[in-house]
Amino acid sequence: GYHIREAGATAAQELGFTMANGIAYVEESMRRGLDADALGRRISFFFAAHSNFFEEIAKFRAARRLWAGIMRDRFGAKDPRAQMCRFHTQTGGVTLTAQQPYNNVVRVTLQALAALLGGTQSLHTNAMDEALALPTEASARLALRTQQILAHEIGIQDVADPFGGSAHLEAETERLETEARRIIDEIDRRGGATACIDYERAEIEKSAIAEQRAVEEGRKIVVGVNKYEEKGPSAPIRTLRIDPALHETRARQIEEFRRSRDASACRRAGEAIRRAADEGTNLMPPVLDAVKAGVTLGEICAALREKYGSQDAR
Repeated sequence: GYHIREAGATAAQELGFTMANGIAYVEESMRRGLDADALGRRISFFFAAHSNFFEEIAKFRAARRLWAGIMRDRFGAKDPRAQMCRFHTQTGGVTLTAQQPYNNVVRVTLQALAALLGGTQSLHTNAMDEALALPTEASARLALRTQQILAHEIGIQDVADPFGGSAHLEAETERLETEARRIIDEIDRRGGATACIDYERAEIEKSAIAEQRAVEEGRKIVVGVNKYEEKGPSAPIRTLRIDPALHETRARQIEEFRRSRDASACRRAGEAIRRAADEGTNLMPPVLDAVKAGVTLGEICAALREKYGSQDAR
């Protein structure tokens, strides 16, 4: 869900597309003989938390209702733990701005708070400088301290669902659940999530363009970008600089690693991956064997690319 949202999806699309993709995973797993209750206990999700505070809280509440119903009614899961929507949340990287980057501390805090109020089990808070570069140690530590203040200083852990019963939040939850169900139904009608990759991509692109136009036309305010801009440069911020020599160092290390491994064992492991891909059998055993033999991730991907090709997103 996070990657869907970061690409430009709305909150309802994040829910609908993610749940539809989850349905595809469960259907294929059950087709291969896995039990719905055993499988459901192992599934978890990864959502984004963006800046519309109440909408985000409602989104997480709707996700739990949606997934419980899908596992119970669609797949027959009887174990309550198999019906649970476990999820990790990351604050919205795409919402961070290069302009006035210190404002991002406020954005991240409110997004993290929405995730917690929505019931997330796990949380990642972005660093304030991620619109400019990889985080520095100082900005990463501040992102961690943001989580720790929320965890220990404001009493948020004392209430399971503090917005339960709120007329506005209940209405928002119902709205998002209804919109997500409509999206899931449309994907079902079109043959399922696997058949709808291009459809999902096109719908996300439409939403991303609409969002960008709203910012450019001033219908959506982004503080420091299209309103409350500062004349002259923003307050200085130190960004992380990667030593260009690191690339050459890593390349040499890979070459040395390849020279030190058993080349024939790696060749056999690569052939086993290609054979499994050709036969349509479980890829995990030969991939794990390849890793143990010293085959690199790039080489494993190259072997699979021979069979499956590459996705062209144009």
